Amino acid sequence: MAEPENRVATHGVKCFSKIKMFLLALTWAFVSKSLSGTYMNSMLTQIERQFDIPTSTVGFINGSFEIGNLLLIIFVSYFGTKLHRPIVIGVGCAVMGLGCFIISLPHFLMDRYEYETTISPASNLSSNSFLCSGNRTQTLTPTHDPAECVKEIKSLMWIYAVVGNVIRGIGETPIMPLGISYIEDFAKSENSPLYIGILETGMVIGPLFGLLLGSFCANIYVDTGSVNTDDLTITPTDTRWVGAWWVGFLICAGVNVLTSIPFFCFPKTLPKEGLEDNVDVTKSDKEEKHGGKAKEEKHGITKDFLPFMKSLSCNPIYMLFILISVLQFNAFINTFTFMPKYLEQQYGKSTAEIVFLIGLYNLPPICVGYLIGGLIMKKFKITVKKAAYIAFCLSLTEYLLSFFNFMMTCDNFPVAGLTTSYEGYVQPLYVENNVLADCNTRCNCLTKTWDPVCGENGLAYMSACLAGCEKSVGTGINMVFQNCSCIQSSGNASAVLGLCKKGPDCTIRLQYFLIMSVIGCFIYSLAAIPGYMVLLRCIKSEEKSLGIGLHAFCTRIFAGIPAPIYFGALIDRTCLHWGTLKCGEPGACRMYDINNFRNIYIGVPAALRGSSFFPAFFILILMRKRQLPGEIDSSETELAETKLKEKKSECVDVHKSPGVENDRELKTKL
Repeated sequence: MAEPENRVATHGVKCFSKIKMFLLALTWAFVSKSLSGTYMNSMLTQIERQFDIPTSTVGFINGSFEIGNLLLIIFVSYFGTKLHRPIVIGVGCAVMGLGCFIISLPHFLMDRYEYETTISPASNLSSNSFLCSGNRTQTLTPTHDPAECVKEIKSLMWIYAVVGNVIRGIGETPIMPLGISYIEDFAKSENSPLYIGILETGMVIGPLFGLLLGSFCANIYVDTGSVNTDDLTITPTDTRWVGAWWVGFLICAGVNVLTSIPFFCFPKTLPKEGLEDNVDVTKSDKEEKHGGKAKEEKHGITKDFLPFMKSLSCNPIYMLFILISVLQFNAFINTFTFMPKYLEQQYGKSTAEIVFLIGLYNLPPICVGYLIGGLIMKKFKITVKKAAYIAFCLSLTEYLLSFFNFMMTCDNFPVAGLTTSYEGYVQPLYVENNVLADCNTRCNCLTKTWDPVCGENGLAYMSACLAGCEKSVGTGINMVFQNCSCIQSSGNASAVLGLCKKGPDCTIRLQYFLIMSVIGCFIYSLAAIPGYMVLLRCIKSEEKSLGIGLHAFCTRIFAGIPAPIYFGALIDRTCLHWGTLKCGEPGACRMYDINNFRNIYIGVPAALRGSSFFPAFFILILMRKRQLPGEIDSSETELAETKLKEKKSECVDVHKSPGVENDRELKTKL
């Protein structure tokens, strides 16, 4: 009898290790999908400049990922549990890789990137044709070559990014609902919070790598290798700079394809963790259960869909939780999608530097918070009702702290004719005619072309011509303009390329902003696991997969898709100066009114999050009056485990006898 019992015990160890191996593979899938998503967010500014499109269009590109999710989320969440879940997840990872590859295609199909400038590389620099000269005739608007206008069809290449992002969204669909339901089905209920915390940690490690990759690629010129970078007149801090965004998408494609391979090696089902070593479960019992389950799946694959949907719709706690998630997701999607753009404009840093700082300051506290939250739930065996109170209090605390961000502000860049007058006085509104002054009216300058220079008086000008500069020395980014009539200084009235840097006080405020974000991210991530356990425990076990999928569906259709679009449109309204395409059409925004930008970026998410605490309060009231389905399932699992321990104890009493051999047999049986 020892040999078959030993075989059962060995099988239990193997099954126990398989759930851990699946957790490892799923965590890496979470890493790869969040790597791709975070890299996409970090490169939105680069894509905006590459295709010369407004922020609202960039928001549509970002939201197209959610459109791909919506196409399959309900189908996969319900019918996916009837299929081979690990294989479905593996196919999804491979499809994500395909989507990332399609996003990178425009770089190989387009001509080289040509940024807006008054300094033509082909012109004779010694002629100073781009500077102030009253002796030549020059129109205030550029002339357009019809052939060059036709080439601007390249701006439609952003559709490739939309299609690739939709495909990436389709591939990402099965990973979370099927992966979490697989773990929930075969893991101990007390281990589930810890496992979900590990998965959430994977979703933080992925963004960390994604932001580091984004910082690296943003610092490399988009056409590096095919152009002489020494001839460039822009730097990574310039709003016309475009980094090598396509390189990162190729890397993400490879990572996602490699991630898909392990999932094809896992079985469709596993024994319940902690119960797989029950020697009283005979082979006939297993076959009977398996046959009954197969018959149930065969007859119930479609008939239960509508009853499950009705049951979920009539669950007040579940529906209120969806409302909270929609409001919170609207706030966080807006915040994280446009954080690089906001910090660039607010604090005058490059995309590469901002993306690196976001990864350095924001992600580690989130990772630690997820792990600590999961460990606390497991260690103290916190009930769902207590978890709801913890999540509410922590979220409210973090929300109140977020209002300090209104204090971490800097002024607009001082640009003559846009944010200040030529005398240095701040002007409240931008008027196009203000770019002309007595010092440059004789110069016949282009008034819409953005090619800023910084004067030694601390003021920036939209171009060297508008600064009244008559002479230039040097080449590339080292070019210096001299004899500038609009620059009032005691020196030779010179200017250099680019906007003037913001002062050291602004850098200090950026540090304060990042420190507050560290505190806020840690507190909110502590609340994430308890809050997510409320979602999992407020629905019945047989409805869990569909419930997670419906939750994801609602957050995507009411938050993931519209949020970046309407938020991008609001940001566009704060633009002070639009870039100009060759045919005179507006391109990407070059400069924003940072005060209005700040009110929208911080104020709108604050209003959305504040309104989410009202339904959260009603959830706390409802949970005091009823027992959740998850609590019933959890108590049944604990009862089964208690009975198993009692059977083991009886086995010890019956077979208890002295001697080493009897001890070994007893251990084998247990």
